[in-house]
Amino acid sequence: MAYDPRGDGQKGLAAGDTIAAVATAVAPGQGSVAIVRLSGPGAERIGRQLFVAPGRQRWESHRVLYGHVVDPAGGERVDEALLLLMRAPRSFTREDVVEFHCHGGLVAVGRVLELVLAAGARAAAPGEFSQRAFLNGRLDLTRAEALMELVAARSRRAAQLAMAGLEGGLQRRINGLRERLLDQLAELEARVDFEEDLPALDGGAVMAALAAVRADLAAMVAEARAGEVLREGLRVAIVGRPNVGKSSLLNRLSRRERAIVTDLPGTTRDLLESEIVLEGVPLTLLDTAGIREASDRVEALGIERSREALASADAVLLVFDLAEGWTAADQALLELAPEGVPLLRLGNKADLLLEPLARGSGRGQAGEAAPSPQASEAMPAPRRAPSPPADLAISARSGAGIEALGPLLLNRCGVLELQGIRAALNGRQRELAAAAAVSLGRSLEAAAAGLPWDFWTIDLRDAVRDLGAITGEEVNEAVLDRVFSRFCIGK
Repeated sequence: MAYDPRGDGQKGLAAGDTIAAVATAVAPGQGSVAIVRLSGPGAERIGRQLFVAPGRQRWESHRVLYGHVVDPAGGERVDEALLLLMRAPRSFTREDVVEFHCHGGLVAVGRVLELVLAAGARAAAPGEFSQRAFLNGRLDLTRAEALMELVAARSRRAAQLAMAGLEGGLQRRINGLRERLLDQLAELEARVDFEEDLPALDGGAVMAALAAVRADLAAMVAEARAGEVLREGLRVAIVGRPNVGKSSLLNRLSRRERAIVTDLPGTTRDLLESEIVLEGVPLTLLDTAGIREASDRVEALGIERSREALASADAVLLVFDLAEGWTAADQALLELAPEGVPLLRLGNKADLLLEPLARGSGRGQAGEAAPSPQASEAMPAPRRAPSPPADLAISARSGAGIEALGPLLLNRCGVLELQGIRAALNGRQRELAAAAAVSLGRSLEAAAAGLPWDFWTIDLRDAVRDLGAITGEEVNEAVLDRVFSRFCIGK
């Protein structure tokens, strides 16, 4: 049964008190404006109690007032501010909403919030504004979750994905599948009760309809992996022997001097992280200490952290020196990589190979790696390749070959076709969609076994319920609390 906030068997306005929170990020000296938001039956009363608007400004819905926030206890002006009143139901929560647009920083906005709470509001829980919007029918659950995903987006593509959910793309898709299942469930249940009074049901057509929905759900579950990558990104460990160019590669990809680069082995003594966006995908690059026999305790700790990063990474870039070729130490590192984790072998320092070749010095003997086809236009090929060859030949110093790294890495991770993703399930939604697909599989098994109609409906009802839980049509209070508790305060 759907969650009933009023306790009378019907969905409607969430009963309750007036909540308040700072709805913007607050840090000293980092923002010129901060917003204190109120929602609930006492919002306008509190606004009128604390805000003094000079002249004949009218308190009308969706009208901005200028004035001061004043402490009613002593008449002290706390802040010069704007006030925005949005009366129900024309607000985000479909309740009366008041927003104080104050000066940024910590002190002024903190004082305003203190006065609001003293006037009768209570501090909002994480996600409580969005939860009220859901309970009052302003949003379905997929749109509410898309709001938080938009706030947390780490790339433009992730924001576009969240906007698709916010505009109802995912809700329409799930509701369409649920309606198709409800149509079949209605036909089956009618035969259970009134089969003698109705035309014969085509069981094969029912099975085909259920199988089609199951296939659509399977496709959505598969797409969810790409959506997860767009939202959360990938952790990519850069590993290799000391002094092969790991830190130079990190700096090249980050486009800033994030790591110290020298010719001395063991320079990187700790795990360095850098956040970048590559081909629309957020990446956390982990520059690890070169893995070798450590010369001191500090370096040993860095190497141990490198091993931990390698074990937890979503993908690995194994960098080796093209001039030296593939060594036994490189092979040992390859064998350390976790099984099943995508890995690219990057042959670095290709630019150093070209200098002696151009001078005729004889460099480029056996054991050198050939650059990949992607990098062939940037540099001539070395004479002979090691075993195994580099997946890509690059120069972290000059940047040659780096442009091919993004597509190659995403292809190796199986998420290259991200541009086609328009709406994707999050983790909670993916679990429910997968469970619905399993239920449909059991229903099809009952049908294939020739069992009576009512056996078909048992698992079909479970599938309908799981799809309803995605959009919030079928959800309980515990689920709502779990979903909205992940939101930031003030949203």
